[in-house]
Amino acid sequence: MKIAVTDACIFIDLIELDLISDFFQLNLGLHTTVEVMNELYANQKQVLEAYQKVGRLKVHNLDEVDFIKIDNLAFPRGLSVEDRSVLYIAINLENGIVISSDKLVNKCAQSHGLECHGLLWVFNLLVSQNICSKPSALTSLRKLLAMNSMYAAPKMKMKIEEMIRGWG
Repeated sequence: MKIAVTDACIFIDLIELDLISDFFQLNLGLHTTVEVMNELYANQKQVLEAYQKVGRLKVHNLDEVDFIKIDNLAFPRGLSVEDRSVLYIAINLENGIVISSDKLVNKCAQSHGLECHGLLWVFNLLVSQNICSKPSALTSLRKLLAMNSMYAAPKMKMKIEEMIRGWG
């Protein structure tokens, strides 16, 4: 099973799209950090804590030594502490991948030799693993376009349309 370290933007979008329970059905070991959890609203955090309690989400609590190690890694200045914590955990986990919709996070993950993916990859997994039907995924994608302007940009719209065509 692949281990995936997830940032806040992915959790937020999946919760807003009512796809979080589908996400936790994926064949992935899902991890995040306390720093990411602290970025969330209380109701969002509560949703994730339920998955943590049943062992579907591993939340890493970094200590002072971890933060010293993070400071010694070559991360761009524009990267938040929360994003750095995600990358740090992914670097230290065997075959850890990063799931983030943040361009800088993904660029940094790649520079550290990490596999990284965004929300559209999650959609493809949900469909390919038969967790979410194509019509349901399509409805959720339309909702995503309406609620998150990042996905309404022309380049992203093209990616989404291409992805939908690939679903058949």
